[in-house]
Amino acid sequence: MSSSKSIEIVPRRSTERGHADHGWLKTFHTFSFANYHDSEHESSGALRVLNEDRVAPRTGFGTHSHREYEIFSYVISGELEHQDSMGNTEVLSRGALQMTSTGTGISHSEKAHGSQEVHFCQIWASPRPGEGKGKPAYFTRHFTDEEKRNQFRLIVAPSDSSEVSLSREAEGPAPIRSQLRAYASLVDPGVSLVHAFHPGQSVERRRAYIHVVQKSGYNPGNAKGETLRIGAQAEGPMIELREGDGSYLSVGKDAELKVENVGEGVVEFLLFDME
Repeated sequence: MSSSKSIEIVPRRSTERGHADHGWLKTFHTFSFANYHDSEHESSGALRVLNEDRVAPRTGFGTHSHREYEIFSYVISGELEHQDSMGNTEVLSRGALQMTSTGTGISHSEKAHGSQEVHFCQIWASPRPGEGKGKPAYFTRHFTDEEKRNQFRLIVAPSDSSEVSLSREAEGPAPIRSQLRAYASLVDPGVSLVHAFHPGQSVERRRAYIHVVQKSGYNPGNAKGETLRIGAQAEGPMIELREGDGSYLSVGKDAELKVENVGEGVVEFLLFDME
């Protein structure tokens, strides 16, 4: 029987993700999305979409509409050009995060700016009950590599928490109308980190998801690149993840997550904590 300090880990290997190569777009889907459907992988708590996209230069997603979702992009390399029906127009580079609370509805486009491919993760989250039809809002944040190096850097936090500013541009995490926190990290070789989950509601276990960014290049085959070992702090790291791999985490009430870079280069990953 699982203890309060344990973490149950279910790996989601890179090759198990949905995948499509449209020429202009190379994409992986952790959860069901577009033409990819897997009833075993629809979502994890509030986390509904986790796509890792590579968009060819001067191409991208034309104007399209969304409503009732929290949608944010985390830029890994290249430049992402964003335009929307709220009048926001900007170019986002590595370290940038843009958050859209789509609420009653918005239209936007996202394209690769300039002569370089843009590589980014697009994430959707379900809003808190009763907050899906609010006024649309847009936020941007920027996090340098140094701010993420060898630490769990909070990049997204609930809009009703004291951790966020509701200004369009500000320091700290972007606000989200969801019970979800997102962390980004760059871990040097040989370094191990421990993460204590944010105090949540009085539930015995909570959901989390970790994703290792496919940083060393597009790879639709078996995962390779850098290696991250993960597990509960009380039990020690147990599972090894390579670039593109992820894992569902069922976290005991008192559990802490331990990660360790056992490769030869820097590992970049995202952690999603759903209360």
